[in-house]
Amino acid sequence: MTVHFIGAGPGAADLLTVRGLRILQKSPVCLYAGSLVPAELLAECPPGARLIDTANLDLDQITTELAQAHERGADVARLHSGDPSVFSAVAEQMRRLDELHIPYEMVPGVPAFAAAAAALKREFTVPEVGQSIILTRIARRATAMPSGQDLKSLAQSRSTLVLHLAVQEIDDVVATLSPVYGEEGPVAVVAKASRPDEQILRGTLATIAQQVHEAGIKRTAVIVVGPVLTASEFPDSHLYSTERSRH
Repeated sequence: MTVHFIGAGPGAADLLTVRGLRILQKSPVCLYAGSLVPAELLAECPPGARLIDTANLDLDQITTELAQAHERGADVARLHSGDPSVFSAVAEQMRRLDELHIPYEMVPGVPAFAAAAAALKREFTVPEVGQSIILTRIARRATAMPSGQDLKSLAQSRSTLVLHLAVQEIDDVVATLSPVYGEEGPVAVVAKASRPDEQILRGTLATIAQQVHEAGIKRTAVIVVGPVLTASEFPDSHLYSTERSRH
């Protein structure tokens, strides 16, 4: 028996990996992250599979479900939105499984920032414009940020910033980033990336907050900040350089 932590991707059912799909189709137990996981994926579970919505379950209740499946010798597909390596809260689940000596594995998924880049039709690492991406969030009602990882500190690098779980605090985000990136700094907000009801907002730090409020976006969105969003004048990558091919 194994618990499979599967990245279900950003929302579109066909962005699940082939490996994830194969595991899902043969697992008699599936725990999934509520409405963040598309119904089309749950339809791939085998007939008679036990489907458990974890949206309203606490960690103890989730652990109990995993432990009971282990006792029955039943494999578990544990579906998380996006990729389980980022903001998925799998770390505490794996810690519990380690304590109980229950085996598990992680199956990568398409992360939200990658789906946002695809929706925007942009590369987030552009030569001589931006070569670093910072995935972060802000601290409000959620877990506090570690020392030195607050948004103001991270912004000093002027890297491409991708903020998760922050769109409800868009006014504070703008106030923090404007002194560093400038009021005309490019910004995009992508809500429900890859889904039929996907929303894309493009603007600057001076305009994006009003757009977000008018669109009524309050969750399931990422904020992207940085000059890569509008860059057009940049050198070709060395990857395809004729000079490189001579060596």
